[in-house]
Amino acid sequence: MTITQLKYLLAVAEYKNFTLAAEKCFVTQPTLSMQIQKLEEELDVTIFNRKKKPIQLTDIGIKIIDQAKIIVDESQRITDIVEQQKGYIGGDFKIGIIPTVIPTLLPLFIKNFIKSYPKVHLIIEELTTEEIIKKLKDGHLDVGIAATPLEDTSIKERILYYEPFVGYLSDKHRLFKNKKITVNDLDLEDILLLEDGHCFKDSILNLCKSLKTNEQDFTLTSGSFNTLIKLSKEGLGMTLLPYLQTLDLREAERKNLREFEKPIPAREVSIIYHKSQLKLQLIEALKKSIDGIIRGVIAFSDVKIISPLHK
Repeated sequence: MTITQLKYLLAVAEYKNFTLAAEKCFVTQPTLSMQIQKLEEELDVTIFNRKKKPIQLTDIGIKIIDQAKIIVDESQRITDIVEQQKGYIGGDFKIGIIPTVIPTLLPLFIKNFIKSYPKVHLIIEELTTEEIIKKLKDGHLDVGIAATPLEDTSIKERILYYEPFVGYLSDKHRLFKNKKITVNDLDLEDILLLEDGHCFKDSILNLCKSLKTNEQDFTLTSGSFNTLIKLSKEGLGMTLLPYLQTLDLREAERKNLREFEKPIPAREVSIIYHKSQLKLQLIEALKKSIDGIIRGVIAFSDVKIISPLHK
């Protein structure tokens, strides 16, 4: 039994196809199939039911895959341990960032990080919180940046910043004359929201849960804050934006912004990683780069954290 054979097992279990698994492992399909067959013969068990389409794990195969994940994961951490001991900051660093954070946060720190840590190869994906958590647990990501708290005991969270919510409304909106707004001013039937799957939408629903909880009232949703802003300007309702999203607005649009009275509703944005993660130097380097930039951008106090979790 070899680590390579176990990696082939995991690939087939993930992609449920020998040809695709071979492509992902950068070997030929006959080579991969032969190695898995040799392992099955060595163990005297059948790991995959090849008669099913797509390929399925047998009962014993499920248990073997669970153990294979642990073995492969721990074997890869030997390199991490050595690099950590040497204080080396380099190599591949896979980061997942949620859609409502990546367009505003990434441009703030990416150039500085690359300049400060030239030996690090960043691999960045835009993913939902659920996708990030799954990939962290499967070992396909080193770290994520997402709204927290997540209440997942297998995931560690290190807070980066608290980002206030800001109202955006047209000059014809009922709240336009208010210098500031309150949570009690909000009406769910009047708020334009992001599409399902965005944790920022869930935060807004949690913010307004005491007002109304019937989501069927929503008929206008979008996957883009820019679209929500345009809809709001047309008088179709107000929307709520994360503070960093407002920094790119033109001066003429800023008159449509309304801050909340204290305590200001805000989301908590954190670096998250699996509790067994050992690339701590890289995580610390990432946090240091973001901390050095974000402190000069967000300086709000007396905020009320709104959970991104479904309630």
